[in-house]
Amino acid sequence: MVLSEWTKFRSLRSTVYTFVVGIGATIVFAITPAVINAVRWSTMSLQDKLAFNPLEPTLIGVGVAQLAIGVLGVLMITGEYSTGMIRATFIAVPKRLSVLWAKAGVYGTVTLIVSVPATLIGFFSAQSILAGHTLFGRDISLSFSDPGVARVVVGGALYLTLVGLFGLGVGAIVRNTAGGIAAFAAILFVIPPVLTLLPSSWDDAISPYLPSNAGQAIMQFGVPDHTLGPWTGLALFTGYTAATIAAAAVLLWRRDV
Repeated sequence: MVLSEWTKFRSLRSTVYTFVVGIGATIVFAITPAVINAVRWSTMSLQDKLAFNPLEPTLIGVGVAQLAIGVLGVLMITGEYSTGMIRATFIAVPKRLSVLWAKAGVYGTVTLIVSVPATLIGFFSAQSILAGHTLFGRDISLSFSDPGVARVVVGGALYLTLVGLFGLGVGAIVRNTAGGIAAFAAILFVIPPVLTLLPSSWDDAISPYLPSNAGQAIMQFGVPDHTLGPWTGLALFTGYTAATIAAAAVLLWRRDV
């Protein structure tokens, strides 16, 4: 079953292209902001220099890539429903849950294996570009061994992997491509900014526990107010992802197709 899902994944050009774009965005959108800031560093105000975080380029790359990775997770299963291929899959593999586990295993593993090098490349490329630019006589670039850096960079890859699996779970629940993408986008990209319209006390109490905010806590640098701890946040997002896939498994077992 795993081999079958791997064959499906790599044989569809659209899937491969979407995946490459998502992972490529992790690198491209990490390098581009680093270049822009390096070019304008000498003309930046002191306030802007003090506010600049050398890890921001890496985080921007992950933030852009999560959309493509999550959408592809949705498509991993809704694509078969839209073409009717899912019926053939279930005829070949009557134990439906093994199909879901195989899809999750293949997509999660591939995403993690590729995301780790992508975030590392994005980080080291950005820091090499920023190297030589100083603030108060100190180089602004960071080393991978600096406190918190490894956690942020590798955490970005872990976050992308969970986003992909979360998207797959949402797609398995909804079984419709447009609906699955809309639900995924609403949960990760629409609800968080909407909550900022609420009174600040409500927003501060609710926002840290939203899936995207909880997962992104692993990439926070420092200790911002009204956020979960890095590993606590990632653990909560892992729980959301596991619950989504579990719900998808129950529905898959109970539905006719």
